[in-house]
Amino acid sequence: MRGTNAALGVAGLAGFLALAEAAPRLGLVDEEYVPPASRIAVALGDEAGDPAFWTALGDTLTGWALGLAIASCAGVVLGVVLSVVPYLRQATASTIEFLRPIPSVALIPLAVLLYGSELRSVLLLVVYASFWQVLIQVLYGVQDVDPVAEETARSYGLGTWARIRYVLWPTALPYVMTGVRLAAAVALILAITAELVIGAPGLGQRIGVAQTSQAVPEMYALIVVTGLLGLVINVGARAVERRALAWHQSVRGEVAV
Repeated sequence: MRGTNAALGVAGLAGFLALAEAAPRLGLVDEEYVPPASRIAVALGDEAGDPAFWTALGDTLTGWALGLAIASCAGVVLGVVLSVVPYLRQATASTIEFLRPIPSVALIPLAVLLYGSELRSVLLLVVYASFWQVLIQVLYGVQDVDPVAEETARSYGLGTWARIRYVLWPTALPYVMTGVRLAAAVALILAITAELVIGAPGLGQRIGVAQTSQAVPEMYALIVVTGLLGLVINVGARAVERRALAWHQSVRGEVAV
């Protein structure tokens, strides 16, 4: 089954590349604005040989990783605190529902005013966008705790930290991992968006420079890199999720299939 899915995936990718190569050469799209896949591949090779490209890639990954780490830690800690402290969840519900829908890109002017085009501007946007992904999943996970298990733990005299470790955390962990996986993708999107709009160092900035200088193949090559980066991050996040939840029924069932 997995071999069939892999073969279909390769076939689909090959078909897409063939279409991307043929459409400009047949005049279906303007080659000046949508170059053939072969030209994009050459530009991608040139980028790979440029040390500045790897520096930009490192800058993007730095903003992504730091922002994701901060958002994940803050989301998990705050989510647990809001859930275990009596009445705190109800007291903060309206505030969370007000802040959560605010688009992170709306904070770009604030980020520029505070930090200019520095890494801190990228982190502000990445952390804000990713934080809500983790926090909401943690809140859902805590709500899913079995009340009978919670009462049993209390009756056996387990303290707050013991209940968090042995009752709350195993139930919430699948939700936490889902939140972190979603946050990883959101963090990459916001990191590149911030670099593109603000001009912070990274792949987004290089895409903007390529666009303004009419280096169209190079621009598409960098866009391809961001897509590959997102794919690698998603695959890595899923692998970490499967490893962390190897004991969970959903992962065991997935492996069995």
